[in-house]
Amino acid sequence: MAERTGRRGVPPQAASGGKRARVLAALLCGAAVLLPAGGGSWAQGVTDAHPFAMRPIDSISVRLANPTGDPAYDDRMVDSVRRAIGLFPGSAFSDDRIGFALAAVRRNPAVQSVDYDVLPSATGGVDLTVSFSLGDQAQPARGRGMAVSGDPKDFPLILDRNGTMLRFKLDALGMYYANNNAWYGRPDLMLNGNPMVEGRPSGRGYDDWTEAYLHYGVYGITPLSDSLSVYGGLSAITSGSFGQELFTDETRSYTFFEDAYVGIVGGGVDARGNRLAFNFTAGRQRFTLSNGFLIANTAANGGERAALQANARWASDFLALAQISYNDTKFEAFYLDPDELPILDTKTRILGLNLETRPLSGLSLGTSYLSVPRSDSQYFSPTGTVVGTREGLQLYDVRFNYQPNPAGSAGPFFGAEIARQSNRNFDMDARAGWVELGYNLPEARWSPTVSYRVSYFSGDDPATSTYERWDPLLSGGTGEQWVQGANHFKVVQDSNVIAHRLQARLKVAPRVELVPQLWAFKADQLNNIGGNPALSLLDDDELGYEANLTVKWFKSKNVYVHGHIAYTIPGDGVREALDGSAKDWLSAMVFVRYAF
Repeated sequence: MAERTGRRGVPPQAASGGKRARVLAALLCGAAVLLPAGGGSWAQGVTDAHPFAMRPIDSISVRLANPTGDPAYDDRMVDSVRRAIGLFPGSAFSDDRIGFALAAVRRNPAVQSVDYDVLPSATGGVDLTVSFSLGDQAQPARGRGMAVSGDPKDFPLILDRNGTMLRFKLDALGMYYANNNAWYGRPDLMLNGNPMVEGRPSGRGYDDWTEAYLHYGVYGITPLSDSLSVYGGLSAITSGSFGQELFTDETRSYTFFEDAYVGIVGGGVDARGNRLAFNFTAGRQRFTLSNGFLIANTAANGGERAALQANARWASDFLALAQISYNDTKFEAFYLDPDELPILDTKTRILGLNLETRPLSGLSLGTSYLSVPRSDSQYFSPTGTVVGTREGLQLYDVRFNYQPNPAGSAGPFFGAEIARQSNRNFDMDARAGWVELGYNLPEARWSPTVSYRVSYFSGDDPATSTYERWDPLLSGGTGEQWVQGANHFKVVQDSNVIAHRLQARLKVAPRVELVPQLWAFKADQLNNIGGNPALSLLDDDELGYEANLTVKWFKSKNVYVHGHIAYTIPGDGVREALDGSAKDWLSAMVFVRYAF
């Protein structure tokens, strides 16, 4: 066999024999520290049960259901509702925030009722429609809700009066998940030393399990003035897993707080139409930075918390966030403490600044700076020794998206992002980025949107003294964001990988969407120390290939049905690392979510 090298790599024989054994032994001894930092097998779920949460709003339509016949008056009412909502293209979607916005709309005595609907946009964001109707007279001052009427039929609304809104939240999910030849049929190697393993993990042959969770709480907002409101939320999640899961066959359940936050939001529109909005909030809550490339998974699931694939929990242990927007420009500053699993807690804290703007129609620009003032997460050299820790990490990021034609019309779209990591305490230079191009055909059958994306996350070149392996931090989200491959991401996270993705979005019915994907994965470096210990020293840069299909049924605003099937073929690098015994991996999943 001819000698082979990886990208900027070393010949495979340089990592063979005694050296390989010594490195693997060192890594397995440090597995509990290594896995969360470097991208070992910790199995982030491929989906978000909240299909629109934190997605960018691509379009907002405000519709008057009962026009008065006076076009000028109707236009003023539509404009007043649009201003009261305070959401604009580019804003992150949130069910709770929409609820607060509608409460502001109801402060207008001419508005009798208001509701919203939401569907996926062609490019993966959200198309929001707000519908309202006018009454014949002013609303009664007593308001509505169970606290006013005493009628259980008003559930989940507790009180809605003069801009004050208090409501119960209930979010229930049930999931079935199955694998055939999980971990390529070699859990003995892929999970060796993994602290997530309890009892018997999934492996060769067919395994299945069920998961469920119940998210319940109270959320509310009340005005302090015409331009300032205070809001908050308090909730808990009870979750459970039953059957042969990826890491364990033990049945378990867990209950703990999820959201626990307060905030102040306000703003206004001047006579020239300039919009100013601000939001200051602190507490336990979810946070996504831009598209999730850097920060999305602010909480961990699985282990004692159960609901590994359902991704029940998203709220960080603590988030302090300041947001200020002026017209199409938004600035954010934040401090983040993610809610990590106790057995994998790296005590990571992240400080960040983010600036986003839309200088032209269809063009969005963004830049971010992150630093890590505290973390125990370790980085490893090609020999398995500790290079340093995540503490001191600095990250610079720039990005853009461009859709030259108006939303909803046929045409191309483009996007790209570049990021660099360094560390104040040692020599580090890691790079990551992506480029995507696509085309949308809304008038064609099934309104197809087709796109190609290539992403790059650097590995550590053993021929240099600089540490170059990309730290994925809290990257993730869903399979259409940065969970790259339904099965493959469980083995190789966003580090030392070059991923090619071909994706389509097909609206086969008004509320049914299909998302097929084809993936090809290669390692940037044959040195993969910091990833799954079984794949630490590769003989080939071919990691694998995956084909998957996701089906989404947005039955109503309250009911969402989601399923996927994925087939993953290990590449030569994985096959050789697993002694030539790796099997193809098939997984299937379906869940039903009900929320109000």
